[in-house]
Amino acid sequence: AAAFERRVLRRAAEHHYLRVRLELPDGGARPNAAQFKQLVVTALRELHGEVGAALPVDVLTYEEKTLSAILRVISSDFVRLWSALTLLGFYQNRRCAFRVLQTSPFLLALSGNSRELVLD
Repeated sequence: AAAFERRVLRRAAEHHYLRVRLELPDGGARPNAAQFKQLVVTALRELHGEVGAALPVDVLTYEEKTLSAILRVISSDFVRLWSALTLLGFYQNRRCAFRVLQTSPFLLALSGNSRELVLD
C-alpha cells in the first residue's frame, strides 16, 4: 500500500506592500512624488542611519491630492520601513505623521478595502 505523505512548503513573499498616508495637520505645501520619496528616505536615515537610507523602497503609486502612496519593500526590511515611517514627526519644520493604512505581501490585496465598500 502506498503511504500518503503531506508536504507543505511555505516560502516567504519577496516583497511587502504598504498603503500609507501622510498627514499634515496645518496644511501648507504638499510634497510631489520626488519629495515624498525623499521624505521616506529621510525617515529611514533618521532612525537607521546610512544603512537604513540605502534600503530599496519603491513608491509604486502616489496621489498628491490625498498624500497617499503604495510602497514596496523587500520583506526582510518591512519592519525597518514601518518603524521609520511611524517615528517621523516633521516635514519642512512642520508637524506630520505617516499613517500605515494597509499592509500585505500581495499587491492585489491593496486594490480594495472592505471597510470602504459601499453597497447599493
